[in-house]
Amino acid sequence: MPGSLSLTDRPTGPTGTEADDVARSTRRVRPWRVVAGVLLALVAVLLVRFLVTNERLEWDVVGAYLFDPSVLSGLGTSVWLALAATVIGAVVGALLAAAQLSDFAPVRWAATLYIGVFRGIPPLVQLIFWFNLAYLLPRISVGIPFGPEFASWDANDVITPVTAAVIGLSLVESAYMAEIIRGGLLGVEQGQRDAARAMGLTPSQTFFRVVLPQAMRVIIPPGGSQFISVLKGTALVSVIAMADLLHSVQVIYNRTYEIVPLLIVACLWYLAVVTLFTFGQRWLERHFSRGHTTGGGRVRRPKHTPDGATA
Repeated sequence: MPGSLSLTDRPTGPTGTEADDVARSTRRVRPWRVVAGVLLALVAVLLVRFLVTNERLEWDVVGAYLFDPSVLSGLGTSVWLALAATVIGAVVGALLAAAQLSDFAPVRWAATLYIGVFRGIPPLVQLIFWFNLAYLLPRISVGIPFGPEFASWDANDVITPVTAAVIGLSLVESAYMAEIIRGGLLGVEQGQRDAARAMGLTPSQTFFRVVLPQAMRVIIPPGGSQFISVLKGTALVSVIAMADLLHSVQVIYNRTYEIVPLLIVACLWYLAVVTLFTFGQRWLERHFSRGHTTGGGRVRRPKHTPDGATA
């Protein structure tokens, strides 16, 4: 019949032969990828050669101080300081996010101003400012405004390097976490809230059972990255003489003049801790992504049971 195609008809190539079957096709060679792979391998070889053959790196000194008690003590200070700043920042950031989503305009404006100020001032400047707070407030008191005081302390006794570091890092962290949490909550569709309300859930049940679990999928990746930024940012507290990891190695190389090996010690510990917490972040991402994606962002595929059904 004119215009019809029988099952025996097969498309032919330019030379009249049958076209290649897709199942028998081979991947096309991309020469630029080969060139890029060779260049990357060459760079890796040169880097390894530099690290192994350069005697000025003094790997023996690195090994001698890698587990030095003062270095490990400084590492512990950096880790707990980052954890404290992250926990306080997350709590305050959640309150700020709720304030920004509030219908009460003055609260929303105050939260926006707070975030703008503490995100706009560099963390190093804030640390130095809080460390010198005693210049503005010689005494810190607690009481009724314009009324009697209940207690009072010398600001130099209260604002130590530890408190200045916790305050400065927490304020910066809270401003960033507020935006991360707000973005995660706004990422949940309104239809999810409407469906929960239709099922008879209370507002608190809707938030904790429907909205928050879905928002966590959006909050955890940037929140984990923010924690890593805070962990690395703890190196700034060395300027206020706090015995963190960087300050600990600085004390040693100021005595031995072995600057590069001691800085390598600090770099290795920072890399180790960041890598460890990155694995924890990936686990949390997979935990809150159950039912949506599998590891690596792939779409979840149905599992087949022995009886042929899908789960």
